[in-house]
Amino acid sequence: MSSTAFADGARTLLRRLGVVVIAMLLVAGPVPAHADPVLPVSGVLRVGTEGVYQVYSYHDESGKLVGYDVEMIEAIAQKIGLRVEFVETPWDSMFAALESNRFDLVANQVTASPERAAKYDVSEPYLQTGGSILVREGDDSVKSLADIRGRTAAQSITSSWSGVAEKAGARIEPVNSFTDAANVLAQGRVDVVVNDTGVVRNYLAVTPGAKVKIAAETPDKAQSVFAARKGSGLMPEINRGLAEIRADGTAERISQKYFGTAPRAAERSTTWDLVRRNLVPLLKATVTMTIPLAAITFVLGLAIALAVALARMSARRILSAAARVYISVIRGTPLLVQLFIVFYALPALGVVIEPFPAAVIALSLNVGGYAAEIIRASIGAVPRGQWEAATTIGMDYRTALRRIILPQAARTATPPLANTLISLVKDTSLCSAILVTELLRQAQIAAAPTFDFFAMYVVAAIYYWVICQLLSVVQASLETRFERYVAR
Repeated sequence: MSSTAFADGARTLLRRLGVVVIAMLLVAGPVPAHADPVLPVSGVLRVGTEGVYQVYSYHDESGKLVGYDVEMIEAIAQKIGLRVEFVETPWDSMFAALESNRFDLVANQVTASPERAAKYDVSEPYLQTGGSILVREGDDSVKSLADIRGRTAAQSITSSWSGVAEKAGARIEPVNSFTDAANVLAQGRVDVVVNDTGVVRNYLAVTPGAKVKIAAETPDKAQSVFAARKGSGLMPEINRGLAEIRADGTAERISQKYFGTAPRAAERSTTWDLVRRNLVPLLKATVTMTIPLAAITFVLGLAIALAVALARMSARRILSAAARVYISVIRGTPLLVQLFIVFYALPALGVVIEPFPAAVIALSLNVGGYAAEIIRASIGAVPRGQWEAATTIGMDYRTALRRIILPQAARTATPPLANTLISLVKDTSLCSAILVTELLRQAQIAAAPTFDFFAMYVVAAIYYWVICQLLSVVQASLETRFERYVAR
């Protein structure tokens, strides 16, 4: 058969395959929005919630997850015969986690809007709240929402209240949480904060020394809904359960518990009590999450780095080019984005990885990209004569590398690799964004009931510092040991 005939036959085959694929897609069609309108077969409703958002979702002093949203969804689930399993997730990652099927439903003061209704399945509203405008003590210039025009407002940019402030003409200064917003307002860094009235009043009750006050209420009313993936089929049952707890008075009892009583300032414990009570939980998070995550990641990252470094030095252009691309991608993108890709983007391709393994994969790849250049430079620092001497006595490439080159390169690589490990320990704090409850996340959970985040962050910082100091001692010991074999 001639090459022309072969090419024609190949093109015909490809065309036929294309027709078959297109026909299959047309027959299958898109999944309708109302597909599979059934409850989870497992009998477990996985619910995403923050766990650090007073008064809706937070941990009380005993460590139990409580809050208005928490109790509402638990009561609804009981009515429809499901058991709730909460998946605590930072708000900024909430909808990414929902779309990647990390849980079935969001119960975290999701504000109803046409945009959200178009993208997600949403329930009937279960709460209507107003907004409050916070200003510094002594500032009497704000009497209404119209008065914030031209002023700087500290807002979480994913919150609906940020949109309210922006629509009123305020300049938005993004912050991570309401507590951060209140703190920068008290420090005079911004002019106002707009947020949910329940959250604001609870904050003022729990932190009586805060140098801020409510200046006015907003005319905007926010309706809170539960949200699920489009086509989940959950909402008819969720709405039925909501109607039932309203009818039997359960919803009213939950509302009175969180909104119908006097401020709970008397429940506030001292900062020392908060710190003392959480020393062990923070230590547990350090020992069971932060340290193992850093250790496993560093070992795997070094293995990747060695392979990439050798590929980078290879005379084979394909290997060298692949290594260059890998290093370029890792060093050219933020670690947080890499974590998000592994945890939230891969499920779109059908690859779902649990939080801890996902963190290990992302951090290992990150370490591999940076440490590869350290190892390459350390191997390059070994005199060329060492390679030649090893060859002269009959060693092949692998033997010379293992017995002669890498031991000498290790002495040069130890300080920068130790710095990489120390940085890695601190970088594990980013893993809270992909649902890993490590040291920093545990500190946030502990601080949520009292808003005393500063104290808990200081304690977390001390834990990180102690770990890094221990690693520095190990680094110094290794450097001393290597120096013994250096000719003077």
